[in-house]
Amino acid sequence: MTNNKIINWFIPEAITRGQTNLEMARIFVFTHLAGPLIAQPMGVFLYLISPSVTPQLVLMVIGISSFWALPFALRATGSMPLVTGLSFQGLASISLLGTYFYGGFSSPFLPWLIIGLMLGLFYLSKHVAFVISVFAANVTVFLCCVAIFGLPSDVRTEDLRLLSWLSIVAATVYMTWMALYYSRVMALRTELETEAERYSLAVVELEGAQKIAEKVREDRSLFFSKMSHELRTPLNAIIGYSEIMIEDCADRADVDPQTARDLHRINAAGKHLLSLVSQALDTEKIERGMQTIDVRPFRLSDLCDDVVATILPMIEKNGNKFVVDCPFREEMLESDRTKVAQILINLLGNAGKFTCNGTVTMKLRLTKSIADERLVATVSDTGMGIDPKVLPNLFEAYIQADASISQKFGGTGIGLAITRKFCALLGGEIRVTSKLGEGSTFTVDLPARLVVPDMPSATETVPVHAEAA
Repeated sequence: MTNNKIINWFIPEAITRGQTNLEMARIFVFTHLAGPLIAQPMGVFLYLISPSVTPQLVLMVIGISSFWALPFALRATGSMPLVTGLSFQGLASISLLGTYFYGGFSSPFLPWLIIGLMLGLFYLSKHVAFVISVFAANVTVFLCCVAIFGLPSDVRTEDLRLLSWLSIVAATVYMTWMALYYSRVMALRTELETEAERYSLAVVELEGAQKIAEKVREDRSLFFSKMSHELRTPLNAIIGYSEIMIEDCADRADVDPQTARDLHRINAAGKHLLSLVSQALDTEKIERGMQTIDVRPFRLSDLCDDVVATILPMIEKNGNKFVVDCPFREEMLESDRTKVAQILINLLGNAGKFTCNGTVTMKLRLTKSIADERLVATVSDTGMGIDPKVLPNLFEAYIQADASISQKFGGTGIGLAITRKFCALLGGEIRVTSKLGEGSTFTVDLPARLVVPDMPSATETVPVHAEAA
């Protein structure tokens, strides 16, 4: 069989994009390169039995040889319908010419007329009416010539018997090639149909999965909206009553010290649980795109003092020293103060949680340039540090440096995820560097003058108390 590289050379790139079209083109090129070779012995035989070199003999030889030009025509034009139409018409014409001059209705060339019709229907299956019309026109012209001029008798019928066997062999070989290639095309079509069925089933399954996911998302939204009221209301009551009882205990001298400690534990546990609920709600709002920004002017000193007042007990609980460095206290900023405070409290909470008898430092800086002003906040600690392998995924939801951290220190692993999302929401970014056993440093870079066009003011503020990741 002809090398595929040779066959592929004749096939334009546009045809190679479809596997079925490519196989059809390969059939065409191969049969038109090899077909004239097996037909040439018939021309040689006609030359031997003919009394002289007649015009019809020359036309037959030229016609058979002309099929070699069609693969080159395919490469030049890139049109399969054009070259296959020429091939169909050429084979029909040569078959009828051979039938007319060599044997008439018992001619060895007559079966090739049927082969030509089959090839026309095979290659031009989308133009069946055209193929049948052209075939009928050719046969009509042939019959008219027979009726008007009769059949010539230059070659005796007995001399054509061997040619009949040559024609049968050539037709058998040719149709065998076609059958082999056709089987490959049908196999490809079967595979394509199978893949199409699988794709259709996959689409149906995906649509079903999408409906289920939408239903789950709606149910989850409904759950979170109800949880906001059902959990926050009693938790705020517990925290409020516990604070009242703590104040009463402070005013009375006869209260047992253990009772006072228990009340403080109740108050701390309530605030801790409220922070977990708040973080879960914050995550849900961000994922649903419902988190809004409330941009207002505020003084950096007010932000710093609020954060220190909120986070100081948590940091000092582990025997840590808290260092605050804020040299631009009187500068005014324009951003969402609540979310900026949330970011700092989350980072400081983490630092205080994972540092014992060390130092937690918060630095707040304002950097000014021609383009803009930036608030650069740095939170560093001398704690346990973070494994470098964990750093790339540190800001993903529910990720903690080690599975034992949740058991030992608590937390849900969503604090840092919310922090990063808040930074992005405020037009900034967050970076981290850490070394095991030496501590970590988180750097937040935010616009000091946040401009949010067409952004409505927030109707609900996010609680600043947040449990660390």
